[in-house]
Amino acid sequence: MKYELNFIDQIIKAYDVRGLVDNYLTPEFVFDVGQAFAMLVKSDSIVVGHDMRPSSPDLVRAFSEGVNLQGTDVINIGLASTDQLYFATGFLKMPGAMFTASHNPAPYNGIKMAQAFAKPIGRDSGLNFIREVLLNGNYAKPDKTKQGKVFFQDLLVEYAQFLNELVDCKNIRPLKVVIDAGNGMAGHTAPKIFANLPIEVIPMFFELDGTFPNHEANPIDAANLVDLQASVLSNQADLGLAFDGDADRCFLVNEKGEIVDPSLLSALIAQREITKNPGASIIYSLISSRIVPETISANGGKPLRSRVGHSFIKAMMAESGAVFAGEHSGHFYFQEFWGADSGALAALHTLAALGSSKVGTTLSQLLSPYAKYAQSGEINTQVSDIQAVISKVKSHYLNHSDLLEIDELDGLMVIADEWWFNLRGSNTEPLLRLNAEGDTDAIMVSKRDEVLELIAKFK
Repeated sequence: MKYELNFIDQIIKAYDVRGLVDNYLTPEFVFDVGQAFAMLVKSDSIVVGHDMRPSSPDLVRAFSEGVNLQGTDVINIGLASTDQLYFATGFLKMPGAMFTASHNPAPYNGIKMAQAFAKPIGRDSGLNFIREVLLNGNYAKPDKTKQGKVFFQDLLVEYAQFLNELVDCKNIRPLKVVIDAGNGMAGHTAPKIFANLPIEVIPMFFELDGTFPNHEANPIDAANLVDLQASVLSNQADLGLAFDGDADRCFLVNEKGEIVDPSLLSALIAQREITKNPGASIIYSLISSRIVPETISANGGKPLRSRVGHSFIKAMMAESGAVFAGEHSGHFYFQEFWGADSGALAALHTLAALGSSKVGTTLSQLLSPYAKYAQSGEINTQVSDIQAVISKVKSHYLNHSDLLEIDELDGLMVIADEWWFNLRGSNTEPLLRLNAEGDTDAIMVSKRDEVLELIAKFK
């Protein structure tokens, strides 16, 4: 079937396929995506997994039929986190597709696709090919003598074992940990990953429910961490872990019930990885705290700055040989995990670091050396012309008295001795995103408010 351009542009994004199930991501459409995906990867077999959304099983079935029509077999691993699907592409050495809409609301679903060994498929590495096939209806003519089949294989045990081999937590001191799965896939994977470790797990919302009855499975929004914060305090836990819907992102809450800035976790893991790999390159997204590159350099590593977004980070990891990458959004990437991101691996690194510290050491104490700067978090403002506003803000700061540098690797980065800020436009909405950091809270607040006033003036 051929599809209209307007329809395709609504659903094929820069990094995945995603949309409302009844409007766009129908079984008929997904069947054709399956055909195009099989044509793209040219593999004898592919692996498919899915999240807990009510629509996922039917979409997987339709996608698999399209793949089979092109003579390609499907290994269906059933319910899985996104990083479990990445594991499967490495373990089975074949391309894969994960059915999930991550943290999006229940009516949405999507498909994240990868080549073997978790090599990402984005706009320039395969999605444009799929897009053209769907627009023109240029499906390969099926060979009726060579129909693919579907095989079922549960890899949850192998996945959990692999993660625990990468980060050994078996001999850490006992810890009490609250885990908020948000009714997402961590409710499926966490019991296996954290079994047989010296930790007491207090589960929250482990029931798989793609309608998200308790709160959105999006831990980057502080409103969705309130329940976890309260539980950590009431249970006097050592820390809390919050996962998003497909469990590839992880956020921390310390023993005081405070949300931990992801940059602090990036710095902690970076230091651990450099200890294991002296002189290694580490990637950080450009809106991470200054503490990340400072920590990398102080420990003899090589800091590499990346644009925001997993496609840029994964490409840089492949090119540079970096052993780890941290992103402000709670994505953490590991070379030993085929350069892919895993929230569970980040969580295990946290447990290993805390559990190996002196008895009585708290998470806030462990991370205190990295808590050096004040960050604003991401602030979004709706504007009519993103580039015009960025240009006017840039002109305002060109002759600023304490300006050190203006950088345009990703949006506008204005850097001074005691502060920096970044302005980036959203790829999908008329939103301008501001991130700011200062040496002190007062400096950060002053600069944040100054930039917000300029945006309001110029918008």
